[in-house]
Amino acid sequence: MKSKIRMIGIITAMLFVAGCAAPTALPTQETTASKATDTFTSPTAAEVQITATPEPEVTSMPLGGGSGEIVFGSKRGGDYEDIYIMKVNGTQVVRLTQGDSTSFPGPFSPNGTRLLFTGFGLTTSYVGVMNSDGSGQTNLTSLEDVDEGFPAWSPDGMQIVFTSRRDGNNEIYVMNADGSNPVRLTNHPRDDFAPCWSPDGSRILFVSDRDNDLGINSIYMMNTDGSGVTRLTFGEGNDYTPVWSPDGSWIAFRSVRDGQSDIFLMKADGSEMMNLTNSASEEWSPAWSPDGKMIAFQTNRDGNWEIYVMNSDGSGLINLTNDPSDDEHPYWN
Repeated sequence: MKSKIRMIGIITAMLFVAGCAAPTALPTQETTASKATDTFTSPTAAEVQITATPEPEVTSMPLGGGSGEIVFGSKRGGDYEDIYIMKVNGTQVVRLTQGDSTSFPGPFSPNGTRLLFTGFGLTTSYVGVMNSDGSGQTNLTSLEDVDEGFPAWSPDGMQIVFTSRRDGNNEIYVMNADGSNPVRLTNHPRDDFAPCWSPDGSRILFVSDRDNDLGINSIYMMNTDGSGVTRLTFGEGNDYTPVWSPDGSWIAFRSVRDGQSDIFLMKADGSEMMNLTNSASEEWSPAWSPDGKMIAFQTNRDGNWEIYVMNSDGSGLINLTNDPSDDEHPYWN
């Protein structure tokens, strides 16, 4: 049970707020360790002046048309969080998972046919994959007494990067899309988690408290072999969930600054940081639309968690879910 609490705490760290607990058991099967070690380079961007955008008005008009979909997590079907999918205008909501445990959604594969997720067993979490209609659910990382989660695809769909505690703390691993040949990319006594692969396949973003007080996280970037680690965010912010824009030029992320949690945007080198939401409410979990024009996220500005979308400059807010149950963790297809 302690292991499950630990991963829920770390998922909270990525999606919500930081959590700390004792490490889980050491590895029960061998993995191939990466030859690369964490080599720090000088930061490419000094602390930047943050631009706060005015809080935009919310429109009640739904998005028009479009064949895209957004997957999200919700407890609207029972006591456990399940995975749902809906059209980008908030209609045609379909439940994809149903059982006696929680499942957190992850991103779609590059071709849109499969969906990653973090599943929870009795005591530990695992990386899973399913077809985009919810069929064919498969556990890819079934290590005993080891928490694993936060999966993300490589741009070609051949590999999956994820977070694992098989070494006693959270480290970034990569494996083949069928779960074979796991390779450790980071090797640091502090927690490294929440990886995201760049659209060109050359770099991976992740979150870590390695240079801060315990539980205060910054965003880092590294090469796909684990080398060339570079810190992108600085200052007093607690930064989470970095995601690349489809063209690789921008990074959206959640940051807690001055007691307020907002969706921020910065250039891929850490410069030109700006606050997109600038709201007294909580905003978490940004996700880009495939064309890079919009960002989905979750917010409690209506009294519970709902899925919203906005233009990539923070304008044009639209509430997609508007349900009394909490709706969270959006990913766009």
